[in-house]
Order: sequence, then structure tokens, then C-alpha cells
Amino acid sequence: MTGADDSLAAGARPDDALIAGTSLWQDAWRRLRKNSMAVASGLIILLVGLACLVGPLVLHAVWGYDAQTQDLAYGPQPPSWQHPFGTDFYGRDLLVRVLVGGRVSLSVGLLAAIVAATIGTIYGAVASYAGGVVDSLMMRTVDILYALPYMFLVIILVTILGKSLLLLFLALGAVGWLLTARVVRGQVMSLKEQDFVLAARSLGTPGRAIVFRHLIPNTLGPVIVTFTLTVPSMILQEAFLSFLGLGVQPPSPSLGSLINDGANQMLVFWWTLVFPGGVMTLLLFALNFLGDGVRDALDPRMRT
Repeated sequence: MTGADDSLAAGARPDDALIAGTSLWQDAWRRLRKNSMAVASGLIILLVGLACLVGPLVLHAVWGYDAQTQDLAYGPQPPSWQHPFGTDFYGRDLLVRVLVGGRVSLSVGLLAAIVAATIGTIYGAVASYAGGVVDSLMMRTVDILYALPYMFLVIILVTILGKSLLLLFLALGAVGWLLTARVVRGQVMSLKEQDFVLAARSLGTPGRAIVFRHLIPNTLGPVIVTFTLTVPSMILQEAFLSFLGLGVQPPSPSLGSLINDGANQMLVFWWTLVFPGGVMTLLLFALNFLGDGVRDALDPRMRT
């Protein structure tokens, strides 16, 4: 009997070891890895990002190409082994300009999305936790800003603040936080009456500490989803502003300014539009697919 009991107990241990809990992030990572489109998109973004970061340095060190030196005598040339993307109207290598422009566009998109996520998260959490009149006034402000044309506000801010790269992503982020604020407010509304928040209140924890130590960390899932979907939107907005001449100023390139230049010459020099437009399209598709994958991975209803 004793031996049977021992063998039974010994046989139960492996089963108990198999029963292990997983955190939200571990579960989300497992589901994200199963999404082949999201994984492929993440790899594309990583490769494009590395190419934009390292590529211009390699091209300058090996062939002496840079994004600004002009060669008017050489002029626009179609793609060749020497210049895989061809050259633009001023004889500059288009490949290095596309890579530098991609670096600028990615930087603006990421930094503007960070600004938007930071402002929106704090604003939405404070409004929801305060409640009452404060919440009503803060969210009515959001509704009013939502009613105004988004791009019109960005153009006004860029015109007032000036045409610099720093002010560009600040202007984009300053008016791109509205969706994040609404998402975070809804999350905090469901969290602020939970037991851990009530326990913190009963211990005399200040409201600021409750918001920043307890509520905001528990909204990071939806914030990350919103962030991943905001980045391609910011890149597109930067491209549109550069297309209008209000974004990154020449001679510094961005994908938007390169597309603008190519659109003016596409009937004669087709490569000046096709390659910047192709990189922009690939980047936006990859970012959107990755954002959709992250959203599905963090959605509790998608658990299997």
C-alpha cells in the first residue's frame, strides 16, 4: 500500500509541474508568435530600420555617397549597378536619400507617437480618476478638439512653432493624443473601483500615487496597442506635411519630401517616385499588420 501510495504521489508531481500560470504578457507573446503576418511585419520593420540606420553609413564609407552632395553634371540617371535606385534631378544617389528619409520618417513617427501616448495616458487617467465635473470638462475638451480638423490643427502648430524636426513631432504628438486619452479613460473607469485601488485608498495613498503607480501601469496593454497603430498614422501625417512643404525642410530628405519631388518628375524620371513610394508603402503596411497583431494578442477574447 505504501509503495502504491508513493508511486501515486510520485506520479502526481509531474502533472502538478505541468500546471503553471502565465502572465498576460507571456500569453500575449505566445499568441503574437502564432500570427505569421505580424511576425513577418515585425521582421520587415526591423530590417528596414536597420537599413535606414546603417545603410547610409555603409554607402558613404564604401562609395562616398551622401544625401546632400549634388552633382548637377551627372543629373538624373535611371537605376543601375552603380546607383540601384538611380539618382535624382540634382545627381544625388536616391538609395542613400531614401534610407536617410526613412530614418527621419521613422524617428518622427515614433517620437510623435510617444508624445501622443504620454499626453493621452496621463490626461485620460487623471480625468477618469477625478470623475465628476473635472472629468466632464476634460472630456468635453477632447470632444471639441475631435470636432476640429486634425490636419488643420497640425498645420497651424507647425506654422506657429516653425519648420524644424523637433517641433514637427511635438506638433504631431500634441494633437494626436485624443484617441489614447479616450482609451485610457475607459480602462481607468473599470479599474478605479477594483479591490487593489480601494485598498490603496484605505491606506491613505495619495491620488497622484494611485494614478501613476496603480492605474496607469494596468492600462499599458491598450496603450501599447494604440501606440502601435498611432506610429503609421504619424508617419503618414509627416509625409503629408512634407508633401505640402511644411514638414522636413530641404536639403534634408524624408519619405514625404522625396515622394513630393518624385510626383513632380514622375512622367520623365519615374524612379524618383516609385522607390520612395514603395518603401513608404511597405513600411506602412508592415506597421499596420504589426499593430493589428499586437491588438489581437492583447485581446482577452482571443485567448485559446
